[in-house]
Amino acid sequence: MLVHVVADSSTKLAGVRAMLEPKYPVTSELLGGVCCQRSEIGALVVKADLRSVSNIAALKKLMAPLARVRKRVFLVDQAAHLFMSQAYALGATKVLLGPVSRATLIAELADRGVAANTSADAAEPQAAAALSGETALASMFTAMATEMPIDVHGARSAGRRIAHAVAECGLSQWLTTVRRHHEGTYQHCLLVTGIAVDFGLSIGLGQADIERLHSAAMFHDIGKAAIPLEILDKPGQLDAAERAIIETHPVAGYDALKHNKNISAEILDGIRHHHEYLDGSGYPDGLCAESISDVVRILTISDIFAALIENRRYRAPMPRETAFDVLSEMRGKLEMPLVAAFREVALNR
Repeated sequence: MLVHVVADSSTKLAGVRAMLEPKYPVTSELLGGVCCQRSEIGALVVKADLRSVSNIAALKKLMAPLARVRKRVFLVDQAAHLFMSQAYALGATKVLLGPVSRATLIAELADRGVAANTSADAAEPQAAAALSGETALASMFTAMATEMPIDVHGARSAGRRIAHAVAECGLSQWLTTVRRHHEGTYQHCLLVTGIAVDFGLSIGLGQADIERLHSAAMFHDIGKAAIPLEILDKPGQLDAAERAIIETHPVAGYDALKHNKNISAEILDGIRHHHEYLDGSGYPDGLCAESISDVVRILTISDIFAALIENRRYRAPMPRETAFDVLSEMRGKLEMPLVAAFREVALNR
């Protein structure tokens, strides 16, 4: 596999090349310099300062003809949502926060292949929908970080693409696609969206309710843009103070969108209340059963299941059967008839 390296300084270029050689054949170019031949590229590695407006402009121009390269890895030294989001908005399929070791970069570029029960044709619409969702999430997180208007229509459009991809190719393929190409909070939001859509389809919800579900799922964790990355991506258990900070994200997301005329009351409800439980033990408002809407109940089950089966830095993903068992043990907190209806989604779809 030929790896093409792009960097904004000759020192960075040499450093990345040294990590990749002799494992891979490597070509390279200096960002903003003379364009080189880029045919037959198997993977792209970019290391550039995303605080620079000129770098971002040059990367936008460079990335357009490279959009079909399957692996597009950005090495980002600035550990902040803005730069991570900017990398995804530019077309990254993976962002590695620096300093990055040779072993980490080589492992990321290793071809994991396609699941045995997954054809390339089936993966195509799923990958396109996942990229659309990732781009929309990156745009929203960037907007939150810079206090700019949030692109609600873009997020809804991405949610519709995800819904169509899940309906066409199935949930299992969606989970495989998202796990293979995405990470962290974005991976979680994409998983929740696909799971919520499939749950809605499995219980026969109409199109309007499916739209509410995928919109609420796309927006539900936007408040995490206000959480420091060292807490959000901590490779281990959070302490009490860190947990308290994490628990501010539903209100932060609600506050960011509550005055947007394009966001309905039902979606705002999902953003604010997806961590509420029927017994009143959830947050931020300690709601009880009669105050929790059906959309929120479905979103909460989807959110918990996604969190259990996703890749985390500090633990392997839980098998789907085990994750469903966890849901089944949350009697009093979750609506058990809905959990029972979710069994088919969790285990077989």
